[in-house]
Amino acid sequence: MDNKTIRFIVGIIGNVISLYLYLSPTPTFVKIVKFKSVKAFKPDPYLATLLSCVMWIFYGLPVVHPHSLLIVTVNSAGVLINVTFCSIFFRYSAWPLRKKMIIVFILEAIFIAGMVAVALTLEHTHPARSMLVGILCVIMNIVMYASPLTVVKTVIKTKSVKYMPIFLSIGNLLNGSIWIVYAALDFDPYIMVPNVLGAISGMIQVGLYVKYNKTTNWDEEEEPPNEVEMPPSASNA
Repeated sequence: MDNKTIRFIVGIIGNVISLYLYLSPTPTFVKIVKFKSVKAFKPDPYLATLLSCVMWIFYGLPVVHPHSLLIVTVNSAGVLINVTFCSIFFRYSAWPLRKKMIIVFILEAIFIAGMVAVALTLEHTHPARSMLVGILCVIMNIVMYASPLTVVKTVIKTKSVKYMPIFLSIGNLLNGSIWIVYAALDFDPYIMVPNVLGAISGMIQVGLYVKYNKTTNWDEEEEPPNEVEMPPSASNA
């Protein structure tokens, strides 16, 4: 089996894991629809994930980084899922939050348009375009992977992992690991860097779960922390 085939198979596995992670917030939105209210939940994670997915789709297009079909497929699924989540959030939000979401949507559209224009007009080779768009995608993913630090801080402070689902943490670890392998098979630093950070983030979360699982009061009724963990970015494909 040649390197190209192995990389394709690894990428397919990565797509499946990434799809699972994209769908992981579904229970939250089932609650939102059920109670017809977003309560204390925030739209920021889903707006950020949507932007990240669109950026990675552009990175994977033939005009930027040829032979990257699996990047486009996984992030297209991410766009569809997060557009759905954002639509539900918008539907059950009060006007002030809706206004904020509209502003963010407009800013994201302007940013994407600017990135596309600069990449296609000022850069005329695939390596140059890949570097420009890749660096922007890496920066975006670093910000997204840093966001769960607020949840990690809460876990350490309360010695409770009640609101840090272990399957999501394991998913983070597996997702980062599989895309590291994918990037290594045909070295791509722009895919490698954010996924190394993602795997480390997942490893830290799993470690905290092991450490604080026994000190967690699973029967105690308490409000979840206001900080909502950023949906894992499967957009590093």
